[in-house]
Amino acid sequence: MKIEPFKINIPQSEIDALRTRLSNTHWAPELNNSDWSQGVNGTYLRELITYWQDGFDWRAQEALINSFPQFRAEIDDVPIHFIHVRGKGPNPVPIILNHGWPWTFWDFKDVIMALADPVAYGGSPEDSFDVVVPSLPGFNFSGPLPRNGVGYIETADLWVKLMRELGYEQFVTHGGDAGAFVSARLGHAHPKSVIGVHLSFPILPGVSHDTVDPAIFTPEERALVEGQDRGPGAFFHVLINAFDPQTLAWAIHDSPVGLAAWILLRRRAWSDCHGDVETKFDKDTLLTHLSLYWFTNSFIGSELFCRASAFHQPMALVNDIKPEISVPTAVAVMPKDLMYTPRSIVAAHSDLRQWTLFPSGGHFGAAEEPKLMTEDIRSFVRPLRQLQ
Repeated sequence: MKIEPFKINIPQSEIDALRTRLSNTHWAPELNNSDWSQGVNGTYLRELITYWQDGFDWRAQEALINSFPQFRAEIDDVPIHFIHVRGKGPNPVPIILNHGWPWTFWDFKDVIMALADPVAYGGSPEDSFDVVVPSLPGFNFSGPLPRNGVGYIETADLWVKLMRELGYEQFVTHGGDAGAFVSARLGHAHPKSVIGVHLSFPILPGVSHDTVDPAIFTPEERALVEGQDRGPGAFFHVLINAFDPQTLAWAIHDSPVGLAAWILLRRRAWSDCHGDVETKFDKDTLLTHLSLYWFTNSFIGSELFCRASAFHQPMALVNDIKPEISVPTAVAVMPKDLMYTPRSIVAAHSDLRQWTLFPSGGHFGAAEEPKLMTEDIRSFVRPLRQLQ
């Protein structure tokens, strides 16, 4: 495996071309959608696009990302991009942070250094980590995909190889959304390589989360579920990604406004923002994520990852080890996430060591609540450091 340093340097011609496309947008008519009930509201979308065209400074965001050490490697013919920050402390524990869809690696921007250099963020040097943040295969600079069939199962195998190449025989893994599938799979299929599994989305191998008996929910858990968005609108993207990714991609890859609308809807609907997306993601953050997708031409790659992962099906088992995640496990419960699994079910299918109900937060856990997530990861790993 050849690992090479990497810097982002988008050609100015591509930045100019994006601005031209934005200025020539063919806007759709809109009727009675001030409440977002029919999808993305046009008033806000036009405001965001105007800023993308005339106010957003991609070069400033590019420089900020490039301030982190980045690398590219090819593993089993799959190109992989990742950030790798070595920890400042007496015994850093390696951790790999796994993003979801339609996230990017940049959703971890506010936890990377807090984990790697805890003293600079009010913590103890004994809590330091060597932090690895890859882009999932097909996403952003981990592309283009060389073949179909690279999903979370294959990604878990790739991550073991990547971490070994970096010198880590064992490591902690964290993930939300698709990244939770990767992390849970690592804990199930590669227990000898994993020190612990930390999830902000309660995915379990072999468990059909849609068929959990409501009778086992405690009154507090029922109240929590009632506050989550569990309607069909929260999940129809899974079917599109699984069964019709290319059709959507033709439109999204041709229109930055289409890309913005598709991802903006999920940022607003899935985060704990009470209808105001900028309470969680300001315009610069939103547009950095959108620009990463646009400049890398990778939206279809992200969809093909989801198609290969078949997220609408339970995670298959590959061994008979019990519990299914046999390594120490922690779950950070986001009160406004898209799904909740009762603690009793998680405890029955994992070596559950830590369970934290966050006071706020939605589907983009570490991006929405970076300080809380950082401390939750630190507290989970403290008693596990001796296992390294």
